[in-house]
Amino acid sequence: MPRSDIVGILLAGGLSRRMGGGDKTLRTLGGRPILDHVIARAEPQVSALVLNANGDPARFTSYGLPVASDSVEGFAGPLAGILAGLDWAAAHRPEATHVASFACDAPFFPRDLVDRLSATLTPETPLACAASDGRSHPVFALWPLTLRDDLSRALVEEGLRKVDLWTARHGLATVDFPVRDIDPFFNANRPDDLAEAERLLAMAN
Repeated sequence: MPRSDIVGILLAGGLSRRMGGGDKTLRTLGGRPILDHVIARAEPQVSALVLNANGDPARFTSYGLPVASDSVEGFAGPLAGILAGLDWAAAHRPEATHVASFACDAPFFPRDLVDRLSATLTPETPLACAASDGRSHPVFALWPLTLRDDLSRALVEEGLRKVDLWTARHGLATVDFPVRDIDPFFNANRPDDLAEAERLLAMAN
């Protein structure tokens, strides 16, 4: 799939309760915000990046990225962020066919993530997500624009919040990524994870 067909959505719309609140993606890793590491890996894989974040967007001004907040109220979880990305792509990049989603607390995800996910798409499996070490990572996934209205209905009319329940309706391919020295989908959820992320960063570089 050509890169021009894919818009990237950086998911940073949560409340970060386990990190103690605030924007965990702005916590420092290797002297830079985690978000810097995420952008460096995501940007070459897509035609455009948009940041899904709620609250005052001014705190992300220095990144020069468009910020799309959830249209579904109440911090409805990752699916609301996915919908924000799909809506942004439909409005601003009408040539795009898919949105690739990236968690903003996972700074080591593969640099070939999007290529490998897109290679698995078929009419029977229009969605694809990553997995590693026996666990799926549904926030690292590809989402077709054709399912935007269906996702909106599921969120707004049904109150659906679980990613797996919605993807199961449409056909999902799961792509396994190897764990060598580090799990590429390690995410920093808690303060203690930041120290581990620093250790992993030294190994990754």
